Amino acid sequence: MKAMLMTAAGGPEVLQLAEVPIPVLPSDKHMLVKLHAAAINPADYKRRKNGIGNFPLPAILGFDAAGVVEKIGAKVARFKPGDAVYFLQNGLGAGPGAYAEYTTVHEEYAAAKPTSLDFVQAAAVPLVFITCWEALHDRTHLSAGKTVLIHAGAGGTGHVAIQLAKQAGARVATTVSSAVKAAWVTELGAEHTINYQTEDFVDAALKWTNGRGVDIVFDTVGGDTMLQSIKAARVYGEVVSLLSPAISQEYADLAKLRNVSISYTLMLTPMMLSLHDASVYQRTLLEKAAAMIDAGQLAVKVSHILPLADAAKAHRLIESGHTSGKIVLSIG
Repeated sequence: MKAMLMTAAGGPEVLQLAEVPIPVLPSDKHMLVKLHAAAINPADYKRRKNGIGNFPLPAILGFDAAGVVEKIGAKVARFKPGDAVYFLQNGLGAGPGAYAEYTTVHEEYAAAKPTSLDFVQAAAVPLVFITCWEALHDRTHLSAGKTVLIHAGAGGTGHVAIQLAKQAGARVATTVSSAVKAAWVTELGAEHTINYQTEDFVDAALKWTNGRGVDIVFDTVGGDTMLQSIKAARVYGEVVSLLSPAISQEYADLAKLRNVSISYTLMLTPMMLSLHDASVYQRTLLEKAAAMIDAGQLAVKVSHILPLADAAKAHRLIESGHTSGKIVLSIG
């Protein structure tokens, strides 16, 4: 089969198309899936750039996958050959990732593909939906009427977060970098947009809430943006971040004084720590996502579709930080 191999840590050029054996089923609870699409995520290029730890090279990256079950293990009961599925793959380097024509997945980690989506669209869903759900519903006290500031609302994660917060009845503000992106996120449900290139988002958030501060900040940027978000949150508010910057004593004291809760979400934890029950829980979130999508309650934007051979180009696109929506590899 064709697969995009990470041959070393480094720039996008370390991704090389190659012929490799089709993976064998590692257990009688696994399935062989013929992949039709794999999404690109920031976690992918960070693994490529920084290395994959103790896992051997070359390795196949890629977490988001969608395809058709081709073969099942003797104890698989949830699916049969021919079923269309989507799932999170172990793109850490520990096993076959999603940048390939075939992969294997434990039956309890896969969900039926949303019927209203094609494979490219479906592949764009898993990582961002699980990330947003765990951040907003599992880490914070999101509920109707609360004010939520979502950073980078036009991004792959941000645009899904806006929709989930709106579905929960929250009032949503978000940061964007252009009028075009502002118009789009408004259509998704954002009540207030802040152009971070021309406005101070802290001042804008305080003005939007009449000086009170927002109930929840969802930080997808990190660094100084995460630290400044403490100022944008209300007293007894919450900040949840996808990144973990060092917090100076000044900001630690400020968060403590204002009783601002700071939490982090890393949806890769079940893979990294081999937590079976947590991986099964994430599959139930994919089932929830499919129901919402098929009911017309959630949409995931695909901004770029590239062939598997152009994975390096896809990495350059996402690493530039200027794309909106998701980038997906079409595998066939």
